[in-house]
Amino acid sequence: MVIDSASNKKIKLMESLRLRKHREREGLFRIEGVRLAEMAAESGWELRFGLYTAELLEKERGRQLLAGLRERCPLYEISAPLGKKVAATDTPQGIFLAATQQKTDLSELAGGGQSGRKQDGAEQPLFVVLDGVQDPGNAGTIIRTADAVGATAVILTKGSVDVFGDKVVRATMGSLFHLPIVADVSAAEVAAFAEAADCQLLATALDALAKPHFAVDFRRGSLIAFGNEGNGVSEALLRAAAKVYIPMYGRAESLNVGVSSAVVLYEAVRQRRFC
Repeated sequence: MVIDSASNKKIKLMESLRLRKHREREGLFRIEGVRLAEMAAESGWELRFGLYTAELLEKERGRQLLAGLRERCPLYEISAPLGKKVAATDTPQGIFLAATQQKTDLSELAGGGQSGRKQDGAEQPLFVVLDGVQDPGNAGTIIRTADAVGATAVILTKGSVDVFGDKVVRATMGSLFHLPIVADVSAAEVAAFAEAADCQLLATALDALAKPHFAVDFRRGSLIAFGNEGNGVSEALLRAAAKVYIPMYGRAESLNVGVSSAVVLYEAVRQRRFC
């Protein structure tokens, strides 16, 4: 089927999903670009519908993508101008999907992550907490890093960026589809969950009582919190957590939160797999 009108309901819906309020109302989010669409097609996530331009059919990769997507959801061809209209990027690749938001509840991870992703070669769960992280690129990077280290799940506290926003989805590079995501929980809920799951709660902080990250035993079940770009981990969460810091031996004042997450999480990997 071909859509040639900018007033078509599906065009308007796809455009509206750029805004968080519409994503939350519809329970949907956007997937844009060939690689992300390929990964979405391979995932178990529900795809509501897709839009594509004729240019996508000019390449074998595009034809193969559409063949796989046709088994998953209705597809509609649109013109190149309409493709630019609905795109969130400057150089759209001619494929746009509306997908159902797949959310996990904190209670589903009770018991140390039994409902989360199983870790290859690691017995204890590893939860990554984004506490008020607001930059889409940072959030996507941390989710991608959590996926890379085999984390059990990612938890976002209230005030964090919307994980289903366009920029976050792109920054995860498909890792959004690979592990459970829990959003909009309070610091008190995180602390209670850590206790119920018998996990240590750790938070990155420059504090006199903080331990260097390589002096912490990450072989235990752990929740590791990374904080807001400007203010760090919230006081509410710091009061409940043991504090960890990354030593710096040069003159840099601090590390980007995305970089910090990689440093700490790969120390956890080192301890769990090589010690």
